[in-house]
Amino acid sequence: MAEQRLLRVVLPDESPLPNPYAEADRSQAVADLLAGNIFDPVGLPEGPYALHLEVRDGRLVLDIRDRSDAPLRIIALALGPFRRLIKDYHMVVASHEQAVTEGGSEARIQAIDMGRRGLHNEGAELLAERLGGRIRVDFETARRLFTLVCALHQRI
Repeated sequence: MAEQRLLRVVLPDESPLPNPYAEADRSQAVADLLAGNIFDPVGLPEGPYALHLEVRDGRLVLDIRDRSDAPLRIIALALGPFRRLIKDYHMVVASHEQAVTEGGSEARIQAIDMGRRGLHNEGAELLAERLGGRIRVDFETARRLFTLVCALHQRI
């Protein structure tokens, strides 16, 4: 039986992100994504797949490859619809990091984290919608991919 999932995720540059918190977020998203995901590109041979993910010319580029890294399809999504969410997500993550490092109250940290989860959910829904008809993903896969989109956007 086919495995309609990601076997590997390749990001364009493995250099560290601007801060350890962002780096940990990216690393955890990749680890969680590879531990369990549903990634089912419409019309492609059976998986599993490798995904080369990058931001190029204002677009999110999903370069889907087979297990031996042979190219299968490239999908490019405009980042415009994601810009507000990405900006808000980075602001909330920065607020969370500041609250944790400055010893903020547990209630404040939890409130910020709830806001982050809300933005994460909204980003996942938008990503799944934008991939609709091209790649079927489950909600958790979309959430983790959105985290990586935000991490990639930090490099711009």
